[in-house]
Amino acid sequence: MSDYEHILLDIEDGVAVITMNRPEVLNAMNRKLSGELHDAVKRMSADDDVGCIVVTGAGEKAFSAGGDIHEQRSDDAKYSQAELDAMNAKRGPWNYEVSACAKPIIGMMNGLAYGGAAVLSSSLDFRIGCENTKFRFLAAAYGRINSSWTLPNQVGWPMAKELLFTARVVQAEEAYRIGLLNHLVPSAELRAKTMEIAGMIARNDRKAVMGLKELLLQGHGEDLHHQYDNEVYYTKNVMRGAKAEDAFPDFIARKGRAL
Repeated sequence: MSDYEHILLDIEDGVAVITMNRPEVLNAMNRKLSGELHDAVKRMSADDDVGCIVVTGAGEKAFSAGGDIHEQRSDDAKYSQAELDAMNAKRGPWNYEVSACAKPIIGMMNGLAYGGAAVLSSSLDFRIGCENTKFRFLAAAYGRINSSWTLPNQVGWPMAKELLFTARVVQAEEAYRIGLLNHLVPSAELRAKTMEIAGMIARNDRKAVMGLKELLLQGHGEDLHHQYDNEVYYTKNVMRGAKAEDAFPDFIARKGRAL
């Protein structure tokens, strides 16, 4: 039941499965995909037939490789900073709204989740992974800031600091050990395990589950929106993120310089 270009959307026994579907570029998240993901989450949050949402990526290699660097680089060449800010403002805080969705969202981590995809995955309620799963919170490596409002809520302050400051790869076994994954199963069992848990949630009283999520978010120190707003303010007014040309020289060198 998908009328989208870059995502697939299916509902199965009260569970909505949203699949990022650009496997030819490891499900890189361009504006179109991000907007469609946001829209699908809003639709499923408002759908009385849905009790739980699952987000995953197409294929076995990647949940998502992160933001679409080619699109970012092209945007940097086409638009001024003011124009980029206006475009981002028009999109709104879509990643915050996904995280704050009234219904539980599970990440079915079928492969790597780097950069913006690591941010997305750490914005979800919890994650289930397999041997192909790995994370990398890359912002510090390429002159940007993100995940300050998501990762500490998942793995605690000391571990979040290590992963954010080093930008190192987190393999599946470590991700499970530190709580970034709730469950670690063989890839052949990933969908079944995810749907088993999502189905258990969907079969419970919807208002009770949504009430629990709202209370958990409200009770976790400063509210999530305040944490998000702090990061947005800092990255707009204190430290601007690096342009794609400066942030990803190795990627650009490997893939060629054509826009």
